[in-house]
Amino acid sequence: MKTRYEEIEEAAIQFHKENPKVWEYFVKFTSEVIGRGFNNYSAKGVFERIRWETDQADDEGRSTFKINNNFSALYARWFMDIYPEHLGFFRLRSQPSELQLARNLPELGPEDFD
Repeated sequence: MKTRYEEIEEAAIQFHKENPKVWEYFVKFTSEVIGRGFNNYSAKGVFERIRWETDQADDEGRSTFKINNNFSALYARWFMDIYPEHLGFFRLRSQPSELQLARNLPELGPEDFD
């Protein structure tokens, strides 16, 4: 049976394939933070900077670019796997989703909200 973690990871991999620029920004902005002397930082903070740097408003003033917050921990893990010299830069927690069953729910979109 698939776990919730596997479900999130599959969605993150699909997102990465469709939005490879996000990974480029993640590496760039993380490297900048490292270059400024930080020993550790927040992957969610890097995600917020990506949003700030890339987002545009549509005709109705809504965000045109979405990044699921569930992906930030995976991007942090991927970064440290690819750049082992920075192992520990992102503080990792256990993933409770590894013990949960997949939910098999569709991704929510702007049309799901008022």
